[in-house]
Amino acid sequence: MPSPPRASASPFPATIVTRDDLARVEAQSRRITTPCGDGDLVWHEWGAGEPVVLLHGGSGSWNHWVRNVPALVAAGRQVLVPDMPGFGDSAAAPGVVDADGLPPHLDTAIATLLGQRSFDLVGFSFGSLVATLLAERCGERVQRLVLVGPFIVGDGDIPPLDLRPWAHIERGPARDAIHRYNLGALMLANARSIDDLALAIHGANIERDRMRRRRLALTDLMAQTLPRIRRPVAAIWGTEDMSYRGRGHVAEKTVRLAPDCRVVAAIDGAGHWVQFEAPDAFDAALATALAMPTGAG
Repeated sequence: MPSPPRASASPFPATIVTRDDLARVEAQSRRITTPCGDGDLVWHEWGAGEPVVLLHGGSGSWNHWVRNVPALVAAGRQVLVPDMPGFGDSAAAPGVVDADGLPPHLDTAIATLLGQRSFDLVGFSFGSLVATLLAERCGERVQRLVLVGPFIVGDGDIPPLDLRPWAHIERGPARDAIHRYNLGALMLANARSIDDLALAIHGANIERDRMRRRRLALTDLMAQTLPRIRRPVAAIWGTEDMSYRGRGHVAEKTVRLAPDCRVVAAIDGAGHWVQFEAPDAFDAALATALAMPTGAG
């Protein structure tokens, strides 16, 4: 009797913990460009199936999602991740200085890549505000909206961020030490999470950020926009996210301003960059969010 066919091995590393692992994930992608001002908007694409678009956070790039791409591909999804205009390898968009200027450029690019196909939309931190504005613009082309670590204001002050300046320090151990400190102050809750991979991603990304004067994330623009989103909405964050400590009720109250908010998941022990710090728990929560029925809730 012939043996049953063996499942093909995943092209991704079993765990993503080193810079070589990061390079292997990127090597599995298809690099696509769409026009952006005088240059290109750079996309990375993996897999095939129902599309999901992931938007990175401020001072980020596609690699904010490096530990989550394999699970989405394994679930049979087409994964599309841009370096948003002004970040990573993408050109800056003329005249765009904050989140509200990005949706037209992303909308045009997504239409180029997907035509009129609908897609799920996931945004992290600053990208969650961009995703909310983009979902309002795209209407029913967005099937589901998932907000990851959305920066929530209102009902009291956000604790001040104790971040140290780094641009005046030469590249090397001294600058790396500042990046490590800032990762602990803003992005990651546990010291063991601030590994060489986190440092490599953060250091490379923040040095390519050309939209550093953005301020809309510190306003209530998300709260103003969510009531107009007529698609299923979910939110995921870490319980140790520095912006939610003692304010979790504010975050939940805000995301539930969306008329069809169905899933709110808080992941124990994780900080702001929850999808990197707790990838297994995050991937499970995201799978639940992406399974939300798209009919009336």
